[in-house]
Amino acid sequence: MSEKDLDSSINDYNVINDPKGYFKQLEWDMAIGLQEVDNLEPSKYLEELIEKSILGELTIEEVEKELKDYYIEKEKQNSINYNELECDFVSMRIVELLSVDNFELSVDYLKYIHKYLFQDVYEFAGEFRNINFFKHEIILNNDSVAYGDCKTLTESLEYDIRLEKEKNYKDMSIVDVIKNITDFSSSIWQVHPFREGNTRTIALFIEKYLISLGYNVYKSLFKDKSVYFRNALVRSNYFNNDLNIKEDKSYLIKFYENLLLGKNNNLHSENLIVKELF
Repeated sequence: MSEKDLDSSINDYNVINDPKGYFKQLEWDMAIGLQEVDNLEPSKYLEELIEKSILGELTIEEVEKELKDYYIEKEKQNSINYNELECDFVSMRIVELLSVDNFELSVDYLKYIHKYLFQDVYEFAGEFRNINFFKHEIILNNDSVAYGDCKTLTESLEYDIRLEKEKNYKDMSIVDVIKNITDFSSSIWQVHPFREGNTRTIALFIEKYLISLGYNVYKSLFKDKSVYFRNALVRSNYFNNDLNIKEDKSYLIKFYENLLLGKNNNLHSENLIVKELF
């Protein structure tokens, strides 16, 4: 066979088209995957609606109407599974927000996201907590991160966002971008301004922020790694002076490398276990 016979330059390039509903599938995957941080799973009915949404048979507005009608009937029958209800409505709200091209780097917009996501679930949606709390973490052998003081939540977030606004991501290498977005997301998560739903709210806030900056985000990463994401946030904020344990952001950096660069870092929560505590 001659060189000419092996010359493919004469062949045309063919466009690879994404399957129908590909991007909508990614949005639903992220939305459902994020619910795993609170051990929530969707109802079978939402799964049916998602399939129709991906195929283009239902708009997101029609999904919302069908879902509300479904739970109205469930309420009449006194048969609501409230974990499924939370998963269903918050997932739907995430997809709705992802379809809207808007973002504002502000405390008010963070509150807006929380209110929008949890409007069907919590009376306190969009409101900052007025209590201090802690949470037992498995990777910390039931120790807790020190969250922000409820008296200074707004001030803490305004400080973090003010520093963030001073950054110029366009002039940064991708390594510096990942370091800075890691620091920012870790800081605002540590404040933990809401009674519930902090990780889901901040994940969406950061994703929309990155998109507004022009970065492509691998949404499918949240389908399987949302629990790792939360544990990485925990590890990035935990310290114990008595045991000489320092905050470690390296795990969160690995997550963002996969999210922004499509890298294949192994993301396993067991690697985040702080062995000195066991």
